[in-house]
Amino acid sequence: MTANASPVIVAAARTPIGTTGHSLARRPIDELAAPVLRSLRERLATNAVPDDVVLGNCMGPGGNPARVSALVAGLGESVPGLSVDRQCASGLAAIDLAAQAVRGGAELIFAGGVESPSTAPWRFWPPTAESDEPVRYERAPFTPASLEDLEMGLANDLFATEAGVTRERQDAYAARSHALAISAREAGHYDAELVAIGEVVRDDRPRPRLSPERLARLPAAFRPGGSVTAGNSCGISDGAAAVAVVSPELQARLGLPGLRILSTATSGVEPSRPGRGLVPASQTALKRAGITLDEVDVIEFNEAFAGQVLACCDELGLDSDRVCRQGGALALGHPWGASGAVLAVRLFSQLITQPGGRYGLAAIAAGGGMGVAMVVEAC
Repeated sequence: MTANASPVIVAAARTPIGTTGHSLARRPIDELAAPVLRSLRERLATNAVPDDVVLGNCMGPGGNPARVSALVAGLGESVPGLSVDRQCASGLAAIDLAAQAVRGGAELIFAGGVESPSTAPWRFWPPTAESDEPVRYERAPFTPASLEDLEMGLANDLFATEAGVTRERQDAYAARSHALAISAREAGHYDAELVAIGEVVRDDRPRPRLSPERLARLPAAFRPGGSVTAGNSCGISDGAAAVAVVSPELQARLGLPGLRILSTATSGVEPSRPGRGLVPASQTALKRAGITLDEVDVIEFNEAFAGQVLACCDELGLDSDRVCRQGGALALGHPWGASGAVLAVRLFSQLITQPGGRYGLAAIAAGGGMGVAMVVEAC
């Protein structure tokens, strides 16, 4: 298939990202995803019915959230739904699946992700012979019992230390993310992509005047002597994001600019260092697209931890100042199943809504030792 026949993203939208327990705390996942799906239809200015809705989700109530959200959005009973769980990479994996469906003959897919830790159901292991009571767990295992299944914070603290990323670099990068997000918000760079949820119209988390000096006062969060803190880690968040993926023929009929999906890649890495997953995924996606990292104009990595992003940049030989130039998850938050789709929305805003180049790269790591990446071209 030639590049001109590749699937195209022609619309992109997201909710404000709410810190868990705050602005979106009473909104279940379908009330977050449905307004975004309706917004995509409005942005297309067409009565075209999606062939499918594909949404990433990690911690929701089950029951196929994509189908439920499509029904709540009023897309019609004929529109099915597929829910995807590739942990933090679920939203970008959903867009990858949408692109594959379009290559297989579909014309229009709505794809993205949604997460609401605020409303996620409590889950329990059943009683065992040693216990008459169920035991609550807050996350499922990322690896089999025979492998080291570290908490994300500890795993990425170790990853940063092994990569030689200092605490000072992490705090400076985190402060940068907040400063860039505040600047982008004030300049209106987020306005076109945002879908209001009730009275919530902007992201909760970005903090003005958050300096490296203030961040340096925070203690290590995950191990004695560690470098990862609450300040240089992302926030657990609620939110939804999605894009409209169409065939080149439908793009031509709609007459809309878009992002041609040149390539995608999914990788696996050592499960105990999951934050590294975006490195081989990015390398493979760029190779498949036939371009180099130096040619990419806009780069969006999910900022789960400052140390993790910096370690990945160092391995890729990438100047971290080129990443998330309008702020990233350290400032905006990390709604797990939606975060990969947020990256795609941010690419759309910076390459189409605010034209600023030709090529874009989105990449995200995930629990269990995985990464997903996508390369796009403005068209």
